[in-house]
Amino acid sequence: MFKKDKLQIIPFKTYGTLTHIYLRGRTLEDENIDINKKGIWAVFISTWKRFETDEVKYASLKVEINKEQENVETDSEGYYILDKKVDNLSGVVSDEGWVSYNVSYGKPEEYTKKIVSKNRFFGEMLVVLPESEYGIISDIDDTILHTGVASKFKWKAVFNTFFVNVLHRKALDGTADFYMQLHKGKSKNNCNPVFYVSNSPWNLYKYLEIFLNENNFPKGALLLRNLKFLFDKTPKSKISHKHHEIQNILDTYPDLSFILIGDCGEHDPDIYVDIVANNPNRISSIYLRSVKSKKKMLRVEKLFQNYKDVDVLLVYNTDEAKKHAKKKGYI
Repeated sequence: MFKKDKLQIIPFKTYGTLTHIYLRGRTLEDENIDINKKGIWAVFISTWKRFETDEVKYASLKVEINKEQENVETDSEGYYILDKKVDNLSGVVSDEGWVSYNVSYGKPEEYTKKIVSKNRFFGEMLVVLPESEYGIISDIDDTILHTGVASKFKWKAVFNTFFVNVLHRKALDGTADFYMQLHKGKSKNNCNPVFYVSNSPWNLYKYLEIFLNENNFPKGALLLRNLKFLFDKTPKSKISHKHHEIQNILDTYPDLSFILIGDCGEHDPDIYVDIVANNPNRISSIYLRSVKSKKKMLRVEKLFQNYKDVDVLLVYNTDEAKKHAKKKGYI
């Protein structure tokens, strides 16, 4: 209770271009969360720590990218964003399409608490390689990870998040292999970019990152949302977080087509229809995983009954999606 937590920086996996960086992350106290602890109570304590964060407000940070140094300051919730044009980054892009950078506390002497990792934290930004055939934009909840977010009062999602160890969370059957095939493309040697867009809060970033790694999903940008509290007076956006993020991705890469993957449980079908309408010839196919609710499935089936703008497949098992993807020449 009385020990002093050390300080850390969590850089999020973001995306940008060879001449425009968008780096984002958060400065927090290190709660020393042990993902190997077993038991419902231990898992609950770990998850509680993810939400009951002690952010480092208005911290001065130093970013080193492509042998250049940039300065940035965190906001009142500990988030940093570095969004600017830069010299061409082609010389520092990996074969997988990632640009690495380091971020550190710019004035470590101002803190009495120790900083972990010798005050050097590793971040990555995804760029689209010239040979990329298409991009993949995917939801997470009930699309690749069973959460129960579509359940009544979302009680299943709450239970799974707070009481199930992330190492015990399993991907929906066949999804990791399917995503890896899409990532590698028809040639099996490609690096088609993957973007994971979720309504989960940034507090679950490390949780979801571990899930994706442990289940062998292709590495991709992970885009979550700010956690809003009951009395938060921040003006509500006219469009949803997920819609906003998808549109930003399309705007960032205007010459790339995309495959959209989601589920029938929440608002993915409606968002994807709107994205297609506002971005002609940009979406190649839509895959929507089925849910147990007959009412929700009937609504989605009706929505796409006479829809001809792009191919839409309601996926009852991943093998169906694989067959369609092979037929379309994606894999």
